Amino acid sequence: MKGTSADEPRVRLAHSRRIVLKIGSKSLAGDAWQRMAGEVAALRAAKRQVVIVSSGAIALGVQRLGLRGRPKDMAWLQAAAAAGQSTLMQRWEAAFEPLGLTAAQVLLTHADLADRARTNNARAALEALLEAGAVPIINENDAVSVEEIKFGDNDQLASMVVPLVGADLLLLLSDVEGLLDASQARVPLVRNIASEARPLAGGSRSGVGTGGMTSKIEAAHRATLAGADVVIALARQPGVVGSVVAGADVGTLFPAVKQRLPARKHWIAFTLRPRGALVLDAGAAEAVARNRSVLAVGVLGVRGAFQPGDSVSLFSAEGRELARGLARLSASDAAQAAGRRGDDGDSPTVVHRDDLVVLPQD
Repeated sequence: MKGTSADEPRVRLAHSRRIVLKIGSKSLAGDAWQRMAGEVAALRAAKRQVVIVSSGAIALGVQRLGLRGRPKDMAWLQAAAAAGQSTLMQRWEAAFEPLGLTAAQVLLTHADLADRARTNNARAALEALLEAGAVPIINENDAVSVEEIKFGDNDQLASMVVPLVGADLLLLLSDVEGLLDASQARVPLVRNIASEARPLAGGSRSGVGTGGMTSKIEAAHRATLAGADVVIALARQPGVVGSVVAGADVGTLFPAVKQRLPARKHWIAFTLRPRGALVLDAGAAEAVARNRSVLAVGVLGVRGAFQPGDSVSLFSAEGRELARGLARLSASDAAQAAGRRGDDGDSPTVVHRDDLVVLPQD
């Protein structure tokens, strides 16, 4: 990684037209609201569109409710979110209004994006807000979210917003200057996430937010597959947003893949949560690698309790996840048909290639 110039891929950042800006809880302190609003206003003046994924509701709610720290109980987390969400928006509105910009709140749950109709509705609403000149402020609807429908953290939410709005840049602002190597030096460019970034990742060391570097790297992986460049950078660095968009050597850059996943395929692979798994024999695993449909005859085992239309993971016999797809059979029907052909020699399709996403194999 050292000695690798990030100049060439950073040139593309200057041409970003739609940017998703994620700001962590710890980064929203003091005058951060005004600074970020000013940077967004500068982007808007340059004819760029910005969507903000903002943390901070729970942290603000903890303060408003007089709690000693971030709760662990789900009901208290929801209460803190409810108390803090209005304050979060008030601060964004107060920061944007003097600049002539309108902040618009958009609350989402994972269930919203797991449903195609609701996803399309959210996409249309966001497009309308951007066309109207507003700055969407997206947050998870923590007041009603429970573990089964949570995104995990706002890094993951931001990575799902990228294909939702067709963004070409995801900027993850945090309390670190980027990915750090073993000597604590900033890594300017990561081309291979598996070999260069994941070995260096650690968890969240802050008691404020939920996402650590591991989460940011996973978000970068998902967003680059959706066709966006990703930069992790230090929120408190003056002019950080403008510097990144200008192509300066700031933060850690993860360039977009050359062949992006279509929005629907990205939704299957990274938004839907698998309800079960299929274990494939060598022939079926090889067919999946060539983006062929999964037939029951090639299934060695079935796990979980899924129904037709649910997401399933496809594993090799050695336990390596090869792909994800939408099941065409229920778990019980797939288990009954596994390894068999019918009297006519045909084998039912368990996952059709049109609903299959082959995962990168590192």
